[in-house]
Amino acid sequence: MGTRDRWLIITAVLAVAVFVALWIGYAMQWPWLAELDAAGLAEPYRYGSTHQGWVMAWSVFCAVLGPFAFRLLALVMIVVALVRRQRRIALFLVLTIELSAVTTEVAKAIVDRPRPATALVHALSTSFPSGHALGVMVAVLALLALAWPRLHPSRRGWWLAAGVLLIVAIGAGRVVLNVHHPSDVVAGWALGYAWFVAVYLLYPPYPKVTAADETPAVPGNAR
Repeated sequence: MGTRDRWLIITAVLAVAVFVALWIGYAMQWPWLAELDAAGLAEPYRYGSTHQGWVMAWSVFCAVLGPFAFRLLALVMIVVALVRRQRRIALFLVLTIELSAVTTEVAKAIVDRPRPATALVHALSTSFPSGHALGVMVAVLALLALAWPRLHPSRRGWWLAAGVLLIVAIGAGRVVLNVHHPSDVVAGWALGYAWFVAVYLLYPPYPKVTAADETPAVPGNAR
């Protein structure tokens, strides 16, 4: 097991621990967590309740760049990959982006946390974890994993920064709209990251290259 894989496993375990801690915190009604959630919703509600244009802009943003849009994109990519006989890439996209919807709904059904009473727009399903936070986290990571080998090293940092910015902005948008408590968003990020890492380690989009695979083109010429 390489250093990168060990780092991914450690961070994924920590992410699961964060998710479980927030779940327990909600179930046990920890006062400090309830206070943080309430404080995180108060100011966005105060401002949004008197600025409908602001609410509409965030609602459109979360819809256009939300998990449903990424699942449609992934579906197109899956079809293209199958046409090109890139079955490994197609299955990777199914396991990460498409099945993240199932992960979200299972987690929501188990926890069954109501939406905030101050929600500024209508939202289906329950609140914990945030499906937008989870879905966009998985989608961005999966697409970066696919594109990374093809990206010029000088551009990787920019793409990574753009991905992080989108993940944070979508999560913040769900709190701005008061359809999720802040802890729902953090839980969605945590579970989404753990889900991606689990799939990536068990079934990466590209076969892993080991030292034994890297043989010289002309035997005897390796130095």
